[in-house]
Amino acid sequence: MIIKNIEAKIRLATFIAGGSLLTSLLIVGMNCFYSYKMVSNAQKSIYILDNNIPILARQTDVQMNRPAEYRADVDLFHSLFFSLTPDDNYMEYQMKKAMYLVDQSGMEQYNNLKENGFFNSILSSSSVLTLQTDSIKVEMPKHYFRYYGKLKIDRRSSTVVRSLITEGYLKDIPRSDNNPHGVLIINWKTLENKDLQDVEKNTF
Repeated sequence: MIIKNIEAKIRLATFIAGGSLLTSLLIVGMNCFYSYKMVSNAQKSIYILDNNIPILARQTDVQMNRPAEYRADVDLFHSLFFSLTPDDNYMEYQMKKAMYLVDQSGMEQYNNLKENGFFNSILSSSSVLTLQTDSIKVEMPKHYFRYYGKLKIDRRSSTVVRSLITEGYLKDIPRSDNNPHGVLIINWKTLENKDLQDVEKNTF
């Protein structure tokens, strides 16, 4: 009987010791988790002094704003590439700026347009090209985009409106002065570039 009581007390003591150990580990784990969370939040807080008065500024996760930056980069590239005036220097400047935002696929399209006399026709007809963005669809998991816009070509004799649809992929690269969003457009191609409207102007 005495032996059974001793065994029961040992089991009880073992159970209590094991429960205490698990409880301690749980408490330590929770403390570590909340401490890590507090330190992470504290690192996102930056204080700026304004006349010796501290003002709280918070960091934001870069990825939270990435879709907006992708759309802005795509919009900027298309504006540089397609919004042109009959000026050699201006067109060269626009293309140079645009090439910082795209891989060799952009240069290939530029060379094709040049070989087909696209830029010479702008000069000879004194055309002014204006691009209006309709929408930009971005699929974040694939880093894929599709651009929808309308290209207005204002010539001396007529005004042409074309629908422009392009697609490509987006690659993250280090930010620079020439590429402030840190995005490179790759495998860019034109899916549609057709006339929607062609209005003759009065020449008299």
